[in-house]
Amino acid sequence: MGYATGKYAKFISDRSGMEFPYKEMVVEWNGSRVHTSEYEPKTPQDRPNKHSSDSEPLQYPRPARTENAVEHKLPLNAFRFTASSTTVSVFEPEHGRSTSDTVRFREVRGSIFGADIDELEDSDGYSITKTDDDFYTFTVSTSPSITGNGGGGMASSGPVTLSN
Repeated sequence: MGYATGKYAKFISDRSGMEFPYKEMVVEWNGSRVHTSEYEPKTPQDRPNKHSSDSEPLQYPRPARTENAVEHKLPLNAFRFTASSTTVSVFEPEHGRSTSDTVRFREVRGSIFGADIDELEDSDGYSITKTDDDFYTFTVSTSPSITGNGGGGMASSGPVTLSN
Protein backbone atom coordinates (compact mmCIF):
# COMPACT_ATOMS: atom_id res chain seq x y z
CA MET A 1 0.00 0.00 0.00
CA GLY A 2 1.38 3.43 -0.91
CA TYR A 3 0.93 6.84 0.65
CA ALA A 4 -0.62 9.93 -0.87
CA THR A 5 1.77 12.60 -2.17
CA GLY A 6 0.19 15.30 -0.02
CA LYS A 7 -0.26 17.69 -2.91
CA TYR A 8 -3.22 19.44 -1.23
CA ALA A 9 -2.71 18.22 2.33
CA LYS A 10 -2.02 20.44 5.32
CA PHE A 11 -0.36 19.74 8.68
CA ILE A 12 -0.38 21.46 12.06
CA SER A 13 3.06 22.49 13.40
CA ASP A 14 4.00 20.99 16.75
CA ARG A 15 5.76 24.23 17.72
CA SER A 16 3.37 27.02 16.73
CA GLY A 17 0.09 25.16 16.13
CA MET A 18 -0.25 26.89 12.73
CA GLU A 19 -1.32 25.15 9.53
CA PHE A 20 1.29 24.68 6.77
CA PRO A 21 1.49 22.73 3.48
CA TYR A 22 2.32 19.07 4.17
CA LYS A 23 5.28 19.06 1.74
CA GLU A 24 7.01 21.84 3.77
CA MET A 25 7.07 19.76 6.97
CA VAL A 26 10.42 18.69 8.50
CA VAL A 27 11.20 16.59 11.57
CA GLU A 28 13.51 18.11 14.21
CA TRP A 29 16.13 16.14 16.17
CA ASN A 30 13.68 15.85 19.11
CA GLY A 31 10.93 14.31 16.95
CA SER A 32 8.77 17.44 16.55
CA ARG A 33 7.16 18.00 13.15
CA VAL A 34 7.52 21.68 12.23
CA HIS A 35 7.52 23.98 9.20
CA THR A 36 10.89 24.71 7.52
CA SER A 37 10.72 28.32 8.79
CA GLU A 38 10.47 27.08 12.41
CA TYR A 39 13.22 24.45 12.21
CA GLU A 40 15.99 24.66 14.85
CA PRO A 41 19.04 22.41 14.47
CA LYS A 42 20.52 20.56 17.42
CA THR A 43 22.91 22.77 19.43
CA PRO A 44 26.53 21.66 19.97
CA GLN A 45 25.81 21.34 23.70
CA ASP A 46 23.14 18.72 22.96
CA ARG A 47 25.41 16.60 20.77
CA PRO A 48 27.04 13.69 22.52
CA ASN A 49 30.80 13.89 23.04
CA LYS A 50 33.00 11.56 21.08
CA HIS A 51 34.62 9.15 23.49
CA SER A 52 37.95 7.62 22.70
CA SER A 53 39.03 4.34 24.13
CA ASP A 54 41.47 4.04 27.00
CA SER A 55 45.10 4.24 26.05
CA GLU A 56 47.13 1.09 25.68
CA PRO A 57 49.96 0.27 28.10
CA LEU A 58 53.51 0.83 26.92
CA GLN A 59 55.25 -2.18 25.45
CA TYR A 60 58.62 -1.51 27.10
CA PRO A 61 57.98 0.58 30.23
CA ARG A 62 60.85 1.85 32.40
CA PRO A 63 60.77 3.16 35.94
CA ALA A 64 61.25 6.87 36.56
CA ARG A 65 64.86 8.00 36.89
CA THR A 66 66.30 9.17 40.14
CA GLU A 67 68.31 12.33 39.60
CA ASN A 68 71.68 12.71 41.25
CA ALA A 69 72.03 15.36 43.92
CA VAL A 70 73.54 18.57 42.53
CA GLU A 71 74.82 21.78 44.02
CA HIS A 72 72.60 24.89 44.18
CA LYS A 73 73.66 28.51 44.01
CA LEU A 74 72.94 30.36 47.23
CA PRO A 75 71.63 33.93 47.17
CA LEU A 76 74.29 36.63 47.43
CA ASN A 77 75.75 36.72 50.98
CA ALA A 78 73.52 33.95 52.32
CA PHE A 79 75.40 33.39 55.62
CA ARG A 80 74.20 35.04 58.89
CA PHE A 81 76.41 34.94 61.98
CA THR A 82 76.74 36.39 65.48
CA ALA A 83 79.97 37.40 67.22
CA SER A 84 81.24 34.79 69.68
CA SER A 85 78.68 32.20 68.50
CA THR A 86 79.71 29.14 66.55
CA THR A 87 76.27 28.74 64.96
CA VAL A 88 75.94 30.00 61.39
CA SER A 89 72.54 30.48 59.77
CA VAL A 90 72.15 30.01 56.01
CA PHE A 91 69.47 31.62 53.85
CA GLU A 92 68.56 29.24 51.00
CA PRO A 93 64.97 29.83 49.79
CA GLU A 94 62.86 26.65 49.58
CA HIS A 95 65.90 24.48 50.26
CA GLY A 96 63.93 21.25 50.81
CA ARG A 97 66.46 19.95 53.32
CA SER A 98 65.84 18.14 56.61
CA THR A 99 67.55 18.23 59.99
CA SER A 100 70.67 16.01 60.00
CA ASP A 101 71.27 16.36 56.24
CA THR A 102 74.92 16.91 55.36
CA VAL A 103 75.64 20.01 53.26
CA ARG A 104 78.94 21.06 51.72
CA PHE A 105 79.58 24.68 50.73
CA ARG A 106 81.71 25.63 47.74
CA GLU A 107 83.07 28.90 46.33
CA VAL A 108 82.64 30.76 49.66
CA ARG A 109 84.30 34.20 49.55
CA GLY A 110 84.96 36.92 52.13
CA SER A 111 86.32 37.34 55.66
CA ILE A 112 84.19 37.16 58.81
CA PHE A 113 85.94 34.81 61.18
CA GLY A 114 88.97 37.03 61.71
CA ALA A 115 90.44 34.90 58.94
CA ASP A 116 89.15 33.83 55.57
CA ILE A 117 85.59 32.54 55.44
CA ASP A 118 87.03 29.58 53.53
CA GLU A 119 86.63 27.61 56.77
CA LEU A 120 83.05 27.00 55.60
CA GLU A 121 84.39 24.92 52.68
CA ASP A 122 84.89 21.79 54.76
CA SER A 123 85.25 18.77 52.48
CA ASP A 124 83.26 16.62 54.93
CA GLY A 125 80.36 19.08 54.92
CA TYR A 126 78.22 20.15 57.87
CA SER A 127 75.30 18.47 59.56
CA ILE A 128 72.47 21.00 59.48
CA THR A 129 69.45 21.81 61.62
CA LYS A 130 66.41 22.95 59.66
CA THR A 131 64.96 26.21 60.98
CA ASP A 132 62.21 26.70 58.38
CA ASP A 133 61.72 26.31 54.63
CA ASP A 134 64.21 29.12 53.89
CA PHE A 135 66.80 28.84 56.68
CA TYR A 136 68.96 26.18 58.30
CA THR A 137 71.86 26.35 60.76
CA PHE A 138 75.13 24.52 61.36
CA THR A 139 78.02 24.78 63.80
CA VAL A 140 81.61 25.79 62.99
CA SER A 141 84.75 25.31 65.08
CA THR A 142 85.65 29.00 65.50
CA SER A 143 83.37 31.91 66.29
CA PRO A 144 83.40 35.05 64.13
CA SER A 145 84.81 38.27 65.50
CA ILE A 146 81.83 40.37 64.33
CA THR A 147 78.05 40.08 63.93
CA GLY A 148 76.57 40.33 60.47
CA ASN A 149 73.79 39.45 58.12
CA GLY A 150 75.40 38.41 54.89
CA GLY A 151 78.67 36.98 53.85
CA GLY A 152 80.05 34.32 51.62
CA GLY A 153 79.60 36.01 48.26
CA MET A 154 78.09 33.80 45.56
CA ALA A 155 78.55 30.45 47.29
CA SER A 156 76.85 27.18 46.44
CA SER A 157 75.53 24.35 48.59
CA GLY A 158 75.10 20.72 47.80
CA PRO A 159 75.98 17.15 48.68
CA VAL A 160 79.43 16.22 49.95
CA THR A 161 80.25 14.39 46.72
CA LEU A 162 79.01 15.35 43.26
CA SER A 163 78.40 12.73 40.62
CA ASN A 164 77.73 13.06 36.91
